[in-house]
Amino acid sequence: MFTHIDDSGRARVVDVSGKDDVVRIARAEGVIYLKESTVDAIRENRVAKGNVLNTATVAGILAAKKTSELIPMCHPLQISSVSVDFELLENGVRAACEVKYVGKTGVEMEALVGVTTALLTVWDMVKSLEKDEGGQYPVTRISDVRVVEKVKREK
Repeated sequence: MFTHIDDSGRARVVDVSGKDDVVRIARAEGVIYLKESTVDAIRENRVAKGNVLNTATVAGILAAKKTSELIPMCHPLQISSVSVDFELLENGVRAACEVKYVGKTGVEMEALVGVTTALLTVWDMVKSLEKDEGGQYPVTRISDVRVVEKVKREK
């Protein structure tokens, strides 16, 4: 179901019950920029809070499944699968989240919530390594979050 604003300015949910169920896939990605020494600590599993990428994977999957609880106009979906993948860069971590579903609406928001939560989890786990003497984060930033692929095809 989709939401739109009608002529009176009220939010309305568009009825999509007449649409056929189709396979929906969305892939979103983003990057968290970090100090090179922090990337090395992630690679070597030397972060005090534990395995950063495993934890961020679980967080991203859980978040994608809970998207409708976080974004008011998103409807609960019976997601078929969620995957979260990472690429260690010289100066950060690229994350990607892919969500699959069979139904009447897309899963872009689920993929975006999954990838951003994974990136936020990375930040949380490495923040002690990223802070400067004043407790600030001069290098750390999340950037380039976007939907990189959207697929809609018959079952």
